[in-house]
Amino acid sequence: QYVNALVKGGITSYPDLVEGYIAEQNELPYAILPPVRFLYIFSGYLWHSLFGDQSLEALRSVAAFFSVLTLGLAVIFAWRLRGSNWALGIGALMAFAPTQIHMSQHAFIDGVFTFWALLCLWLLWENLHAPHEWPWVVAYGLAVALLVITKENSFFLWIALVVLILTNRWLQFGTVTRELLLATIAGPLLGVVILVFLAGGLHNLIDTYRLLVSKASQAPYAIETGDGPWHRYLVDLLLASPIILILALGSIFQLDRTMKRELFMSIFIAASYLVMCNVKYGMNLRYANMWDMPLRFLAFGSLVGLVAPVRRHRHILLGVAVALICAIELRQYYILAVQYPLYELVSEGLLRALQILK
Repeated sequence: QYVNALVKGGITSYPDLVEGYIAEQNELPYAILPPVRFLYIFSGYLWHSLFGDQSLEALRSVAAFFSVLTLGLAVIFAWRLRGSNWALGIGALMAFAPTQIHMSQHAFIDGVFTFWALLCLWLLWENLHAPHEWPWVVAYGLAVALLVITKENSFFLWIALVVLILTNRWLQFGTVTRELLLATIAGPLLGVVILVFLAGGLHNLIDTYRLLVSKASQAPYAIETGDGPWHRYLVDLLLASPIILILALGSIFQLDRTMKRELFMSIFIAASYLVMCNVKYGMNLRYANMWDMPLRFLAFGSLVGLVAPVRRHRHILLGVAVALICAIELRQYYILAVQYPLYELVSEGLLRALQILK
């Protein structure tokens, strides 16, 4: 709907699009998706303009494109953290992740959001290790701004970034500079300013978010599938990628202060998890897509630790283990999304697809 409106009216019609949403949302008892997810909508519009695809197909193609970008970014991030061997292993695990493949096959915004979230996380790490380097600072600030105009729950990710910066005082990931703090604050503000401009004024933006927050928890589907205890995400992740989660948790239980990279990933997951598991009727495995690379980084670390006592053919054994996990992950995707198949990876659907519930 929003892509079609952009095709007809162009980017200058965006304030009218937001006002139309407010008028429609006021009449509905439950929330509909807001037009302030600008970057995703605009990407669909650009894809339509370039390739002529229909709106839904254009959005699906955008999701697939960003999933490929996420895979490439995960490899680069892992390489910067641990070198080429880790980059190869984590890249393989990401390529076969059921949740990553699933996001690439549907017109979901969450795969697009994952790319920007992972980019922000990587750029924060680079800024901590290259203080006062303005290219890294500017790139980080712009990435956070683009995250804000992609999806409204960017606040959860921003909280996790702030927690990482705060815990740096004790864990010493790197050096926190004034420039980094400025970018962490200015980036989101720039994103909000862009949204205010697109919405046609601050009042329109506030009304949009007010309506979304007040009515999001009233949607029948959200009530039916989006609730649960704090460990709901752990259950869903265990159903979707059991070996990855078990290995990642094993890595977390072996952490010490010298394992800076693993601590960085673990705190990012924990901080964002703490916020996300407390959103009433707002839990969905799609939102956990941004943990895929950090979880696989931790899981690969566990694998490296398990094969470390082996003196001969250690790398061959590690490669076989990664290949086996990739095969299991692909099998999981086939069961969940092809054989069953699931559109939304919600708990009941996962349980039925795996024949735990009949």
